[in-house]
Amino acid sequence: MGQVVVISTGGTIASRWQGSGFAADAAGGDVLATAPVPEGVSVRVVDLMSVNSARITTGHQLALLRTVREVLADPAVDGIVVTHGTDTLEESAFFLDLHHDDPRPVVFTGAQLPLEAEGGDGPRNLHDALLTAATVRDLGVLVVFDGKVHAARGTVKVQTLAADAFADPSGTRVADVTADGIEIHRRPERPAPLPLPAAEGPLPRIDVVMHHCDGDPVLFNAAVAAGAQGIVLVATGAGNATPEICAAVEAAVSRGVLVALTTRVSTGPVAEIYTHGGAVDLVAAGAVLTGALRAGQARIAVLSAALATADPAARADVLRHALAAPAAAVPVAAV
Repeated sequence: MGQVVVISTGGTIASRWQGSGFAADAAGGDVLATAPVPEGVSVRVVDLMSVNSARITTGHQLALLRTVREVLADPAVDGIVVTHGTDTLEESAFFLDLHHDDPRPVVFTGAQLPLEAEGGDGPRNLHDALLTAATVRDLGVLVVFDGKVHAARGTVKVQTLAADAFADPSGTRVADVTADGIEIHRRPERPAPLPLPAAEGPLPRIDVVMHHCDGDPVLFNAAVAAGAQGIVLVATGAGNATPEICAAVEAAVSRGVLVALTTRVSTGPVAEIYTHGGAVDLVAAGAVLTGALRAGQARIAVLSAALATADPAARADVLRHALAAPAAAVPVAAV
């Protein structure tokens, strides 16, 4: 037990009624005042921003990453809790996890019900996040919700309104919050952390395009024309599209655009199984498979690669590292 710093960014946990709907406007101290603080834990609050998380930008995420680094420069700090809106929490948490190089935890939490709601879930979630941040080590960035502790990687929002909002559809949770403390079930596998991105320079545009019946390359090509430095293709099944989209991917990669391949299916990895526009052909065209990561986190991996270097080939290597994926296969001549 020790000192935990709460970094407040807004979200439902900090939201009040605005006359026509809810919006984040409460300071971190107001949010903290609703929660029971675990015995032996001292808390300091940093008010970084107050936004609904659908409005979070790369600039916000970089500011959060740098604030976390500044806070952890103090050896007296035992852990960090980030209060964040649930809409894009999975993206911000994974972004920090890709760059997190400290044994002390960064724990994301939030709420499905607003600040002043009767029986709201925010106070319990914040208590559990504080307890987790004060006690665990070497687990990376975590998401604590509804008494469950999840690894940032792979964890997504699975319920729009219910309290049990987060899960890893393709994996298992890291721990549970019990009456006796944090019961750890597994330790997440994480690649070596990426360096802190440069403080200056233009931020890259990274887009997401979904395939569907009647899907054509129009939106994909529009993203390229708009200046996207990376594109996540959300394919069908195990990672399948059409020959026309494969041609668009190949053209984009030849122009230095980093293309990642995920799926709109909720569970399981993408895999090279099908041709005629399937993942076999998409990988041959230069797309990088993202394993079991879904669109939001696949985009974050591409973003981190684009922030790391301007060289297209090096970006693909950084992306594979972030995905903990194998290096690109050497093409084999047809027989």
